[in-house]
Amino acid sequence: MNTKRMLPLLSAAAVGSLAGAGALAQDNGYYYGGLSVGQSRAKIDDERITAGLLGAGLGTTSLSLKERGTAFKLFGGYQFNRYFALEGGYFDLGKFGYAATTWPTGTLDGQIKLRGFNLDLVGTLPITERFSVIGRVGAQVAKASDRFSGTGAVQVLTPNPSKRDTNYKAGLGIQYEVTPSFLIRGEAERYRVNDAIGNRGDVNTFSVTLMFPFGRAAAPASPPVVTSSYVAPPPTAEPPPPVQVVPAPARKRVSFSADSLFAFDAAMLRPEGRDALDRFMKDLSGLRFDAVHVEGHTDRLGSAAYNQRLSMRRAQTVRQYFIAHGRFEPAKLVATGKGETAPVTLPGDCKGNAPTPTLIACLQPDRRVVVEVSGATD
Repeated sequence: MNTKRMLPLLSAAAVGSLAGAGALAQDNGYYYGGLSVGQSRAKIDDERITAGLLGAGLGTTSLSLKERGTAFKLFGGYQFNRYFALEGGYFDLGKFGYAATTWPTGTLDGQIKLRGFNLDLVGTLPITERFSVIGRVGAQVAKASDRFSGTGAVQVLTPNPSKRDTNYKAGLGIQYEVTPSFLIRGEAERYRVNDAIGNRGDVNTFSVTLMFPFGRAAAPASPPVVTSSYVAPPPTAEPPPPVQVVPAPARKRVSFSADSLFAFDAAMLRPEGRDALDRFMKDLSGLRFDAVHVEGHTDRLGSAAYNQRLSMRRAQTVRQYFIAHGRFEPAKLVATGKGETAPVTLPGDCKGNAPTPTLIACLQPDRRVVVEVSGATD
């Protein structure tokens, strides 16, 4: 039994050249597991079957093919960083077969099962905050278990041949992060396989995958740093004449770590981020607000345009939270995105351009949301 190629080869190039993607935060490494279920497809070589029967002196009067099956995969892996993971699993590509009737009168039934283990390198290319493109390339060891049976004029000499062989596999798909602990994938994969009687071909699978990260580390919440300044009046030789004193507007400037407010590469507030903003609003009791400015900042990794958009989305998220849960008037709240234009780190502090865990940790001070409040005490 032989399978033929049905799709262009899924290029392994999708796994590489991902370091330039715009990602502003970074998960630490974590383990994950999951389950894939979908449809498998193969092309059975009906001409070879007919020719084989003819060589045995038998004509083929009818031939029915089963070229689709149900495939599943159980897998686990380790995500080294945002871009690369190593994944291994057990797969079952399903069953394929055929049934032929012959003249002189007889029947021939053939069936193949394909099961095995794989080890893949998986690459991820972020497209939006939650959507990514994934590509994979790897090796797989598949066992082909064939079963042949004949009746009447058809005699089968080897009814149950089997063979185990190592071949490549590749795949391409999309991934959506529902939550940090639950992801969904849609994938197309190609398995190069050998059957047990000397034929070689491809089996393609189209599957939906549920993926569950284990112990995915949340970024530790960083307490806000409140800075304020007081300028003493210059000394005078003689007491100044009595004047009406108008108190200067009170100001508070708070810098929140973006990693403490938001999840990886996202603009949705985390529970600990909401707690930090609630504490900040509570500390402002007794102050009349004239203006509130919210600024979003990112690090220098990724493109400037991507960084600008993400910083603006995060600033707007904080502004909307203040409006919905605080006592700020919307007209007095202004949100701006600064992108990567105002880093805290100095040019020589964090060397390199590749988004390694070391560089991402070094650039953490640049990823922040700054809130400045101007007003007067009651």
